[in-house]
Amino acid sequence: MLLVSIFIATLFLAYVNGANDNFKGVATLFGSRTASYQTAILWATLTTFAGALTSTFLTSKSVREFSGQGILDDAIAHAPEFHIAVVIATALTVLIATLLGLPVSTFHSLIAAIFGAALVAIGLKANFTVLASSFLVPLFISAVLAIPLAAATYSFVEYINSRFHLQPSQKFIKIFHYFSAGIINFTRGFIHTSELVTLIVIIDYFSIAGAMITIAMAMALGGLLNSQKVAETMSLKITPINPIQGLSANIITSILVIAASIFQLPVSITYVAVGAIFGVGITTHQANKLVCSKILLAWILSIPIATIISGIIYRILQGSNT
Repeated sequence: MLLVSIFIATLFLAYVNGANDNFKGVATLFGSRTASYQTAILWATLTTFAGALTSTFLTSKSVREFSGQGILDDAIAHAPEFHIAVVIATALTVLIATLLGLPVSTFHSLIAAIFGAALVAIGLKANFTVLASSFLVPLFISAVLAIPLAAATYSFVEYINSRFHLQPSQKFIKIFHYFSAGIINFTRGFIHTSELVTLIVIIDYFSIAGAMITIAMAMALGGLLNSQKVAETMSLKITPINPIQGLSANIITSILVIAASIFQLPVSITYVAVGAIFGVGITTHQANKLVCSKILLAWILSIPIATIISGIIYRILQGSNT
């Protein structure tokens, strides 16, 4: 029964992950009015699903079992009770943020959920330093890289345009904008599918490839049906943007996302995408600092929320088995 619950909960996590994450790559398409909401979310869904399918074919044979991420011994983390506590806590944390229209990192909520269950399982023996290395470092690096790089990219484009009066065709800008958005979502689908499937390899009944495709479908469905609030926040509320500004932000996001994948840099796609849009907003002096403060607060609060929920659920499951 617990194994079935793990599978259902993981699909739910994939669904809310799609609802919170799928629009991040195409936010500038919608925000700059380069694409309608419907077109943007369809492009996000197609490219995310393509990344997920590619991940299925390229990584399904190398997927490892879910681990304690260095927070506690893997032997404890492999228990079904631990799995379900972590999955449900992560899903609920991301769901709360999604309902509030706030983009958060699923992976960092997952780390916090592991930590919460670990505190119940082994107490203060849990490795606290992992939270810093898995949350604070990516947050710092992502912001430090994305914000100034996006601001510099847009400023450079504006400088070249004003100095040399270069006017790239709108068609070229639109095609490149779609391409950069597709890269971000493709990479996100590729990474997140393989991450989420580690949660259910404990279930021998399902093949890895079949589980990955099912997760990909759940992510796609979540994005299609429940991404509106996060879309409004990222596309319209952080800062007003035009096509050139949106493309500048997306260029930096896609470059950093690809670099992070190749060189295994500790950056978050969520933090990079939000940071790049905010960086452009700083340059134009139109960034909504109140909205950005709320997003930053959501990033910080997602850690204790996931930790507490996971600890409570794991303790309940422990008690029901004694």
